[in-house]
Amino acid sequence: MKNYILDTNVVLHDPQAIYKFSDNIVILPLTVIEEIDRFKKDQNETGRNARQISRMIDEFRSQAKLVEGVPLENGGVLKVAIYKQEFLLKLPPELRNDRGDNRILAIAQDLQENLPQGTVFLVSKDINLRIKADTIGLSAEDYQSDKFPIEDLYTGTSELLLPKDQIDNFFEQGSLSLEGEFYANQGLTLIDETNPSHTALGRYDASRQEVVGLIKVQKEGIWGIHPRNREQQFAFDLLLNEDVQLVSLVGKAGTGKTLLAIAAGLVKTADDSAYNRLLVSRPVYPMGRDLGFLPGDIEDKLAPWMQPIFDNVELLLSSYDEVGKRKRGYRELIDLGLMEIEPLTYIRGRSIPKQYMIVDEAQNLTPHEIKTIITRAGEGTKIVLTGDPYQIDNPYVDSASNGLSFSVERLKGQDITGHTTLSKGERSLLAELAANLL
Repeated sequence: MKNYILDTNVVLHDPQAIYKFSDNIVILPLTVIEEIDRFKKDQNETGRNARQISRMIDEFRSQAKLVEGVPLENGGVLKVAIYKQEFLLKLPPELRNDRGDNRILAIAQDLQENLPQGTVFLVSKDINLRIKADTIGLSAEDYQSDKFPIEDLYTGTSELLLPKDQIDNFFEQGSLSLEGEFYANQGLTLIDETNPSHTALGRYDASRQEVVGLIKVQKEGIWGIHPRNREQQFAFDLLLNEDVQLVSLVGKAGTGKTLLAIAAGLVKTADDSAYNRLLVSRPVYPMGRDLGFLPGDIEDKLAPWMQPIFDNVELLLSSYDEVGKRKRGYRELIDLGLMEIEPLTYIRGRSIPKQYMIVDEAQNLTPHEIKTIITRAGEGTKIVLTGDPYQIDNPYVDSASNGLSFSVERLKGQDITGHTTLSKGERSLLAELAANLL
């Protein structure tokens, strides 16, 4: 059996982490439990996770002595390791300060000296702690159970070479039977093998095992917005399809993720009445140094965070007016109950039926937070997740472990989910240059 020593940030990130090491021994230094205690009163996700792991450990305490080991249902064992002052003296002089990280390192080094070689591993999401551990000869690794490398992330689209007559049949009949392995609701580009410029776009219907035509965008566009590239066409097809209840859009800045999602949401709520309301939300994370407390009521405080949403809505409303339809301000849409813009802070405990819900900047959420949001969906609700895994402001997640990447990989291929990765910037030439070169 291997021995995995968990850092505080691991259990605060995922309280179920103690079950993720199969039939091995999971060790929590007493220092970790002490640090967890400092977070338990926080009214955020970290605080909730701290309270959850504390309750779990308390239940284990009633089963057996924690220092001797408590059997876990997955065949493993949970132990609590006690720090002793003499452990610290074995560390290099630079690491002998009586700090939490150094105590954890000291415990790990003592266990390594007293257990079979190659069986002790320190697991931490703190890069510097892993570097320190490696420097003194300890095996250290990141917590990997919810990581999906960004370069391997499912794109939601694929290209397929076919004979000319099959593509012609697809145009005539609107569908085409396909053999092969495809994901449900995957966007497919059908390419004539004799003439690559002869192509067709479709979506794979897993229930029929056919590729079907995309939902057509009318001449006036979606609230004045027309898809400018192939990926945006795939995205609009998923966003306008009421059978696809969860859509994720990933792409760099300027690819149109949020704009497409809001445009489709306004069509389905304000025009088609397929949903009662468009609910747009985003996590509250500052870029750079926080400005501190803001004056005013809750609407005034949230205005700086929600301003990107207002900007997109105003752009859509101006486009809508240009095509000859009556222009509404976003304030009127809110007053009519057709649209609501709010932070994600208060979503826990809610039930959200028959709404078109957009979660912007979803890359700043943890996998657990994403699960919390999706499980709020009531009957008839559609959820759209948008974000860029390369632009993360949350210090506790990265491009591989954020909730957006996690949901894309875990939910791909389900009949009611769809995903598209947008790669071409359409905001402006300057924005595209910055996204690619800076």
